[in-house]
Amino acid sequence: MVWDASMRGATDEAPPVRRATATIVSCGTGPRPTGAPWPRVYISRVSEPPAARPRTGRSFSTDADRMRLRTIGTGTAAPHPTRVAAAHLVEADDIRLLLDCGSGAVHRMANLGVDWSRITHVALSHFHADHIADLPLLIMGWRWGQLPPRREPVTIYGPAGTGALFERLAAVYGAWMLAPGFPLTVRDLGPDEIIRLGDGVSLSACPVPHTAESVAYSISEGDTRLVYTGDTGVSEALGVWAHGCTVLLAECSLPDAMAIREHLTPRQTGALAAQAQCARLVLTHFYPPVEAVDIVAEVAEYYAGPVTCATDGWSIDF
Repeated sequence: MVWDASMRGATDEAPPVRRATATIVSCGTGPRPTGAPWPRVYISRVSEPPAARPRTGRSFSTDADRMRLRTIGTGTAAPHPTRVAAAHLVEADDIRLLLDCGSGAVHRMANLGVDWSRITHVALSHFHADHIADLPLLIMGWRWGQLPPRREPVTIYGPAGTGALFERLAAVYGAWMLAPGFPLTVRDLGPDEIIRLGDGVSLSACPVPHTAESVAYSISEGDTRLVYTGDTGVSEALGVWAHGCTVLLAECSLPDAMAIREHLTPRQTGALAAQAQCARLVLTHFYPPVEAVDIVAEVAEYYAGPVTCATDGWSIDF
């Protein structure tokens, strides 16, 4: 199956861009050892080679720091005056990885002075709207919202079904979702894979109990490691997988009185951090009711390390 930029529908009035195609590529043949199907890769190619990606030229707080985390959106599906939905930017080497792209994330980046045009990778934790709603807007921005037009490649990772999701989005929004005029790869990331994003920077995923496809992510460079839970319920397997991480970026959705299987309360997040023995815990994904309790005190019943309740725009170098 091939998508072509010339396939724009009659209602797509955006200006034309260079001819581009998107191709489905199989990652393997025959059954996988796990019994799961091989993931598919969707690759958009432009007729001209992309320009070399510029280095970010960042300066970290200390010479020992290897990564920077910036919490773009710390909210949820519930409208909030100061929190947009889930989105977090991780910088390591020349990699700029956006973890989730929920509603409000793109304009929040502009509001915070974050250069959204230089994102190199996106990783989706699952397909709820508060984690992916702004993804079409981000791709539109890359295609039509920057001058000169984007030419640098982008890779979008997600759990099983991400490629199929993009097929459906392209059917609704237009072929540009898969052929935006710059090299775009959309890849289902299996739980047994470790992906090299750049020199020494790797990405891997771990299934978590929220939706059928939900995953947590680990980003590593040397001995520095960030684990992002995405949305999750209680999971001992996640605590084992996250063990020893430098920063645990964890959801903290609801107070104990509203606890459900698909999300964590402060005490449950504290227990996860204690099991993982993380060096620092950063909390995100707050529904309004949880902000009425003493989150840090409840976390501290289980976890003795440093805790931050992140806000939109908060950042840390580590």
